Amino acid sequence: MPVHRVDGFADRLTPVLRPVRAGNGFEEALEQILQVVRLGLVPAGGRLPAERELSERLGISRVTLREVLRVLQDQGLIESRRGRYGGTFVRARADAGGEDELRRRVAEVDIEDVLRFREVLEVGAAELCAAHGLAEPGAERLRAALARTRDAPPAEYRRRDTLFHLALAELSGSASLTAQYAAVRATVNDLLDCIPLLVRNLEHSQRQHAALVDAVLDGDTDGAREIMREHCAGTAALLRGFLA
Repeated sequence: MPVHRVDGFADRLTPVLRPVRAGNGFEEALEQILQVVRLGLVPAGGRLPAERELSERLGISRVTLREVLRVLQDQGLIESRRGRYGGTFVRARADAGGEDELRRRVAEVDIEDVLRFREVLEVGAAELCAAHGLAEPGAERLRAALARTRDAPPAEYRRRDTLFHLALAELSGSASLTAQYAAVRATVNDLLDCIPLLVRNLEHSQRQHAALVDAVLDGDTDGAREIMREHCAGTAALLRGFLA
């Protein structure tokens, strides 16, 4: 497989797309491509990698991959276009439906378990990055991810926020932590999509992001851990507030 440029399109998919186990190839491939869509790693209107690249990354045949893509197309999540500029594109998601939809989705998951697990993974990733230190390419990647959240228009904020947190997870050096975080973040995003973007919350979140990056790059493990714990608590409070 070719080496991809840091922060390039293919690099953004690295935390999620990985070879599947032979016994559950279809199911695991479906799960991973669903995560790509739900995490916003490919934005609405964006094109998924070509079938050849996807099949190689997932370690499945193109026949199996096409079955996976057909299911996602039937669910209205992607669409196939022919021609010179064709390919498989992510469709825009409809309005999530507000608090009623949030309650419906929460009924399908143990929200307290999801939020606790997310906190454990996030705090652990921040501590690992600060404790082990980041080489300059990793530090620059984290700064760039922070800058993209700072410059994000409201409609793009949550997607870029997800990419920032995924970058931190991947820079921790643990592939298992990164994979688990991608899965739990997809669930959290499904819940966050049901509530409005609040300007004050976004401003607060950005201040925490900046402080977190400073702590990580300074090697301040205690600071990184506490800032991330507070950051996760803010998201949890927001969700609980809309459920109250």
